[in-house]
Amino acid sequence: MIIVIANSKGGVGKSTLAVHLASWLHDQGHRVILADCDTQQSSSEWIREANPDIKAVRLDNPDMILNELPGLHQEADFVVADGPGSQTETSRALLLRADLAIVPCKASMLEVRALAKATEVLRQAQDIRAGKPSAIIVLSMVGKNYRLTKDMKDAAEALGIPLATQAMTLRQIYADSPGQGAVVWKLGVRARDAAEEVAALFKEILPGACAKKSKRIGSRRLLETA
Repeated sequence: MIIVIANSKGGVGKSTLAVHLASWLHDQGHRVILADCDTQQSSSEWIREANPDIKAVRLDNPDMILNELPGLHQEADFVVADGPGSQTETSRALLLRADLAIVPCKASMLEVRALAKATEVLRQAQDIRAGKPSAIIVLSMVGKNYRLTKDMKDAAEALGIPLATQAMTLRQIYADSPGQGAVVWKLGVRARDAAEEVAALFKEILPGACAKKSKRIGSRRLLETA
């Protein structure tokens, strides 16, 4: 499966989501490649420190994406592509190759309404590919006491894209983890809540990717070593 973390708006947590998803899938026993398609190239640098066993590649332009993603897919069970915060043509190329688009969005009415524009390229790709890629919205950087309002639910439903039940809370540990060269479940007790949060999110989005219960992974490993 090729999974694209897609939103043309920057600062919504795309790299955090991409690196943690790639690492989580690897911990489930899957072969994973992270494709860094953002000009800042932060996710490829981060993943090389956090999990050197995961292959990281940089795809700098739409032609590289269209030509090379299918080949990478042959090498791995999952390719996780970190999309750019702008560059419409790069985003379009990614979505023309993706099986699933995960769309992170900050939790406010302004941000949800802005998704109508941010997801325009996604809808174009779905029109061309008869409904593919499938997509899901993930609310990111939400306050600890945040409650999803009916207006926000209605705005998300109007886009025709499902909204994940599990959100990603605004936590300092997510901001600290790139500097630590690690994902949150490797940062000890202080990251326990974040580790459980991302594990719940990925299990919701990709239930078929979960490892067998006997395998010690993710937040369970954190709990056992705390």
